[in-house]
Amino acid sequence: MAETATPPTTSLEDLQHWTWVLGRAQQMMLENGLDMFEHAPAAPSFGAFDPTAAMRASAGFWADTMQLWQRFLDPAHAEPFEETPEQARDKRFKAPQWREEPVFDFLRQSYFVIADHLLKGVDSLEGIDPKQKDQIRFATKGFIDAVSPTNFPATNPQVIEKIVETKGESLLKGLQHMLSDLAKGQMTQTAEGAFELGRNLAMTPGKVVKRTPLYELIQYAPATEQVYKTPLIIFPPWINRFYILDLTPEKSFIRWAVDQGLTVFVVSWKSADASMKDVVWDDYVERGQIDAIDTVRDLLKVDGVHAIGYCVAGTTLAATLAVLAAREQADKVKSATFFTAQVDFSEAGDLNLFVDDDQLALIKSLGADGFLDGRYMATTFNLLRGRDLIWNYVTNNYLMGQDYAPFDLLHWNSDVTNLPSAWHLSYLTDLYRDNKLVTPGSLSIAGTPIDLTKVSTPTYIQAGREDHIAPAQSVWKITHYFKGPLKFVLAGSGHIAGVVNPPAAGKYQYWTNEAPASTLSEFFAGAKETKGSWWPDWIGWIDALDSAKLAAKAARVPGKGKLKPIEDAPGSYVRTR
Repeated sequence: MAETATPPTTSLEDLQHWTWVLGRAQQMMLENGLDMFEHAPAAPSFGAFDPTAAMRASAGFWADTMQLWQRFLDPAHAEPFEETPEQARDKRFKAPQWREEPVFDFLRQSYFVIADHLLKGVDSLEGIDPKQKDQIRFATKGFIDAVSPTNFPATNPQVIEKIVETKGESLLKGLQHMLSDLAKGQMTQTAEGAFELGRNLAMTPGKVVKRTPLYELIQYAPATEQVYKTPLIIFPPWINRFYILDLTPEKSFIRWAVDQGLTVFVVSWKSADASMKDVVWDDYVERGQIDAIDTVRDLLKVDGVHAIGYCVAGTTLAATLAVLAAREQADKVKSATFFTAQVDFSEAGDLNLFVDDDQLALIKSLGADGFLDGRYMATTFNLLRGRDLIWNYVTNNYLMGQDYAPFDLLHWNSDVTNLPSAWHLSYLTDLYRDNKLVTPGSLSIAGTPIDLTKVSTPTYIQAGREDHIAPAQSVWKITHYFKGPLKFVLAGSGHIAGVVNPPAAGKYQYWTNEAPASTLSEFFAGAKETKGSWWPDWIGWIDALDSAKLAAKAARVPGKGKLKPIEDAPGSYVRTR
């Protein structure tokens, strides 16, 4: 291995310049805040702006900066740098060079000090609309992630060492990665060609037994001699591909559910094109969920089904349940399970920051052809976790020229779908912005008013403790509206890993609490923690509701009933780009 050395670009002068740049950025933000309120027209929502807090924040920054320089220039007589637990866990700085080499230790400490004071600067802004303040804070956190010294060749020791080791070849390879991504308009996150539907993803045996202009219905082959009488139908979100629940066999929820003795159906939504320009939410309820439920009931000659709704499809399932209740057809769904789904959007997290008049106007312009390019939504979701889903790849694959690792979950994450623009715009407006779903009668489906308080279907609600898309506090709010009986389960991890957590993996944990609780905090305070996956708890809940079984034959086998197979799973819609 070639001997590594710190190039002359990391001189004391450069360190001074780096600190000045970031410090000036913090100062500029504070000055901009002052200027904005000095010249803003009088408005009751803004009130009077007091610059005192901002000045205190700025003074605190320079005091901490002086301590930082003292530690660098005279470490023997300076107080040690005290990291917060979050800073100590920051994976960007896990390489030993960030602590063992004084130059890079200084850069790391400087970055943390400046990042902390940038956020304090935002917090010091007074008399500003809370949502606007949240937007500023979100943008500031994005800026902080962007200016990390790990993102620049001259200030990242690992990048420097890689350049020396490869004699610059790593930079050329990284440039090739970047240019390729620019050409396709999407950041690469996993090795291309490593995964293929039907080869090592979405492999659970089944048949497409119905196809409509909106969805394909997949029925999976039984794996047990006896199956539960009541079948299961899964509604995945149409903003993603359904095979998030059918990744590699060892991670597949669908395969696992089949192995438990359930007759499983999954809806595979069509990626939108110009032919779907008139599709609205009513269609996903009537022509989507209710039509699929009725199809399964008729095929298997059963009164009702168990239904799962994931994310946006869970929100829609809530509307479906309310519509069925209003039509006195609630028995069509014997139980409902919600994976990280929201009905009350008053605390919907950072996604709410993307819903304002400017963003809605942008979405309307981008959807002029009747559909919204899925890459727009992918970018939005990536921004919610920019450090992990954007800058991580900038550092590793652009700057260091590393090859992409094969990862089934990231392959799925990059496999974007298009959305009907009219529906998506109304969804953001009616639910995220105006929160109409929880107001009885504010929304209707085909003339049937929606009232969530009329839903009495037995319900299992799963939330992710670290979910950044559907925060647990927001998911919890379902319990405020449905009559029950309800079971709430808080799973470890987030929006995806909290759901896709097979028992064999032995990962994470979940919390349950049989006692009544009015808030999520109250639920958690008295909750029992169980190690591992919550999937066994869910199938136990299903079995307790309805344990009746019958032979896995006739219509329980795909193609043996009145619906003849169209093609093998995973079907065609999932492959449509």
